[in-house]
Amino acid sequence: MSDQITKSYSPLELQPYSRPGGPARPVTGEPAAVERKPPWLTVKWQQGENYRDLKGLMRDSGLHTVCEEAHCPNISECWEHRTATFLIMGDTCTRSCGFCAIKTGRPAAIDKGEPERVARAIEKLQLKHAVITSVNRDELEDGGAEVFAELIRRTREYVPECGIEVLIPDFKGVWWALQRVMDARPSILNHNIESVPRLYYIVRPQAKYERSLELLQQARNMNPDGTIYTKSGLMLGLGEEWDEVVQVLHDLRAHSVDIITIGQYLRPSFRHLPVMKYYTPAEFKMLKEMAQEMGFKHVESGPLVRSSYHAHEQVQQASA
Repeated sequence: MSDQITKSYSPLELQPYSRPGGPARPVTGEPAAVERKPPWLTVKWQQGENYRDLKGLMRDSGLHTVCEEAHCPNISECWEHRTATFLIMGDTCTRSCGFCAIKTGRPAAIDKGEPERVARAIEKLQLKHAVITSVNRDELEDGGAEVFAELIRRTREYVPECGIEVLIPDFKGVWWALQRVMDARPSILNHNIESVPRLYYIVRPQAKYERSLELLQQARNMNPDGTIYTKSGLMLGLGEEWDEVVQVLHDLRAHSVDIITIGQYLRPSFRHLPVMKYYTPAEFKMLKEMAQEMGFKHVESGPLVRSSYHAHEQVQQASA
């Protein structure tokens, strides 16, 4: 196995950052970052009728999508499948993760009409599967949990056949806030682990690895019959070692996670963390096979996989 895995370089080999997510300078003599993208990261762009419909409605309704805000490479493919990831509670995050393209700052007040508008947009577009995520709103007592819950309830009322996945923040470990979301009965409860614990201080400086694992376990405990699937995502290429990736997969499975997505980190801009390694399709295939052997009900693993990639298929395949 080791012969198939190319060397990666740890961000610990870099000089300190001026701020989380700021530019890094390689130590002299150390090949720290890899800027040239390999050929397997080429994306086939699709702009059919579904894509144009979704884009027009987003603009007309004043809605945000993480597909656009996070520069997702799969936006055209997902929108053509009538799957969209809505970004609620504004476009400004209270955290400063080193990988994320969403801006950091002081968010605006919560828009109480947003759940209604998003639910009506889901109805109008006749979406098969809607993914709902948010910026972190750490200034709120419940972290925005009630906004998630209200949007789930309204979507269930207007489009009962639509699958609903929520990609939630960690709510700073406030489990009664998580209970509000679970009580609204999403199809999938998603919280991304993102990286290995050793790199959290630069990748997710305001988060805690153990807290994210506990959230996923708490979600399972609040849903003992397993009818709400739990899900998490991991991105590679930030300087993690192979054994660390495997350990994260074991940790997620030990905390009752059903669905896992594994993808390549792509640098949004030179202000963000550099890419330390591009994993090959063969390596992603190996990780998929390992995760399946661990007992995950569904695994998406590939260079262009993102948290919502093929989300419309995951409930059915996990059930099967």
